[in-house]
This record gives sequence, structure tokens and C-alpha cells, in this order.
Amino acid sequence: MRPFTSDLAGRLDETVIDSPALRENPLGDPAERPLWVYCPPGYDDDPGRRYPAIYVIQGYTGTIGMWRNRTPFRPTVIERVDDLFAGAGSPPPALVVFVDAWTSYGGSQYVDSPGTGRYHTYLCEDVVGFVDANWRTLASRDHRGISGKSSGGFGAMITPMLRPDLFGGLATHAGDALYELCYLAEVGKVVRALRDEYGGSYEKFWEDFRSRVAFTKDSDALLVMYYGVAACFSADEDGTVRLPFELSTGRLLPDVWQRWLDWDPVRMVPRYAGALRSLRAIWVDAGRRDQYFLDLGAQAFVDELKAIGVEDVRFELFDATHAAIEYRYPDAIAFLAERLAG
Repeated sequence: MRPFTSDLAGRLDETVIDSPALRENPLGDPAERPLWVYCPPGYDDDPGRRYPAIYVIQGYTGTIGMWRNRTPFRPTVIERVDDLFAGAGSPPPALVVFVDAWTSYGGSQYVDSPGTGRYHTYLCEDVVGFVDANWRTLASRDHRGISGKSSGGFGAMITPMLRPDLFGGLATHAGDALYELCYLAEVGKVVRALRDEYGGSYEKFWEDFRSRVAFTKDSDALLVMYYGVAACFSADEDGTVRLPFELSTGRLLPDVWQRWLDWDPVRMVPRYAGALRSLRAIWVDAGRRDQYFLDLGAQAFVDELKAIGVEDVRFELFDATHAAIEYRYPDAIAFLAERLAG
């Protein structure tokens, strides 16, 4: 139990990447982004050795500095990763890449969207290329994995589907899936909050939100998340953000809702069966008491994988909610490191 920052056995390189994909993005967010690369113990001892790379992406509203967040009696995620590779019985060494994909709406869902910017291209082309050029990676899909929680877990599920040429393994912790459970249950709350606090106007919400300390109202997190995800999944080509329901009643708009469903990993599995069957490693987990029913989404994702013939899946439901499950990261990173090392 470390109350203060401790020295690492490995090394954390902190740099900045200038992303062509994010230049002139519709929100005016920075194209220069922080990037952290953890190098395991021994990386500097053998200049000829190359390593698998595991990319770790964050949940909604996550920023890269949060990886250093310390809660009482728990190490930080960076320390957990270092402990993993420095301890006895450690997995094969790997680079661990921490990626920033924040937007002014709180997140990007790691997709290309006219509402937020080209974050899928940024991750797959700019970040991966930059890491391969500047660290000693085994620069092939068979030695590259991706991991994340919540929206990051969603990104970890869909990225290897879309780019199996780049990623050979994934780990998802309570990733967004089975959208009729994780998203629809919140629609009524969004509509009521907008009606009662902002006259049914998202514009008034954003004006208020940006004029004060963020997340000081109970409805803030929900309203930010819903609008931000809509900007990722259902923005028109001119950048207009379309919500999948009527603001006055919450009644679903089927054509817009279908655009969200098209991004549901559970529904994506049959369309990307070949890509998923090609993966060397798949880890899926979630807490049994997840507030967004992402344990059920995880089960549905695994069931769809089985339906296309993918049986080699590490799947676990554990006793937790959606919150404070950062301790799951090292186990999944170890699993990916072992599967992607050979």
C-alpha cells in the first residue's frame, strides 16, 4: 500500500504526438496529444530486442493524466503495470502504450465522425505508426493488442474488427455493448433533466455547463455522455449532432437509433466474423453488478463470438459494479502479453 509515488522498475516515456488525422477537427480540439509508453524492465539492456505492444485506451471523459490517479490503499494503474512486469512470474515483457483520445464533448469512442473528428484514424495510423517508429516494437498485428474499460472497452472490441491488419488481440473490461440495455435505460433521465433544468435544450445545457465548475450537478455526467456519444455515432456529414430520441418525450427515432445499433459490438460480430476469427487473444470481463448492465453485454458479445466459431475466449464475470475496476487491467495485459509474445 503506497501512499506516495514510487520509483518504477521499468520506464515511462512521456511524449507528444502531432496527429495529421486530428488537424482541423470539427471541435477545434488539439491535434497535438500526449502519449505515454511504458517500457518494461530490461528494455535498455538489449538494444536488439523487440517487444509486443499493448495499447490501453480510456473510458468516457478519461484523460491521460488519470492513469496516475491514486485512491486510498490502491496503487496507480502505472504502478500496477510496473508491478506486473517487475514481479516474480511476470508475463513476457511488452510495451504498454497509453493513448489520449479526449474531446470537448468528453470522448471520441475511437471512431471517425464528422461530429468529433477522425479518432479511429488517429489511433490506427498516427499513434501506431509513431510508436513503431520510435520504440522497438514487434511491428505486426500478431504482436499488437488493445485493451480498455467502458468506452475504452468498446474501442478495444471494435478496433480489431475494423483493422485486423493492425491488431491481433483485444481485452475489454465492461465495454459498451448490447445497447438496448446500456443506453436506452438512460433516455428518460436525459429527457427529464433537459426539460426540468434547461427547457428541453441541449444548447442551454452546454452554455450552463461551460460557465461553471464541471460535474457539480447530478445530471451533468449523463447529459455530457449522451450528447458526446451521439456526436460520435449519429452526427450528419455537416457535423450536426442528431440524438436518437425526441427531446420532448424520449420517443425513439428509429433511423437515428439504427445508426447507434450499427456500432453495437454485439451486432457487429457477424459482419466482422473473419476478423474476429483471426485474433490470437480475446479477453472479456465485467462486474456482475454493473450499473449499465454491461455484464449482460459482455455475455451477449461472447455468445455472438461462439456463434461464429470463436471458442477460445477468456471470459469472466466478477463481483463489482462499473466503478473502481482498474485492478483488472494487469490481468488482461498479462494475458495479451503471453498470447502476443510468440
